[in-house]
Amino acid sequence: MNVVFIASLAALSLVQTSLSFADNANGKNLYVQRCSMCHGTDIKGTGPLANKSNPPTPDLTSATFKKRLHDYPGVIVSSIILRPNGDLIPRTLRENGVKLVPHAWSVNDFRDLNQYMSGVISRTR
Repeated sequence: MNVVFIASLAALSLVQTSLSFADNANGKNLYVQRCSMCHGTDIKGTGPLANKSNPPTPDLTSATFKKRLHDYPGVIVSSIILRPNGDLIPRTLRENGVKLVPHAWSVNDFRDLNQYMSGVISRTR
């Protein structure tokens, strides 16, 4: 089995897990501490580092991303696991002097973050 297939299965199983057990406070906390500096509090790619990466941080509330999230519900989780943009996130943080403490991601963390972000994304127009 390759890493992409395993990560895809992990992402799918997280999304299929009952979201009623998700901890939205944990999801929001993870997002604010680890994602908002680029994606912004509104998830629209408006954070202080949004335009300091190449390519710039995308608006995750766009119709294109909403369709992608609908078609592939595990896209948020697999993006964290697989890092499709390679070293973009660590490099952007490093170049801008942002030091994030390493985080030992748990299945619950992924589930909570996915639920929080999916909820914010689905509520935007």
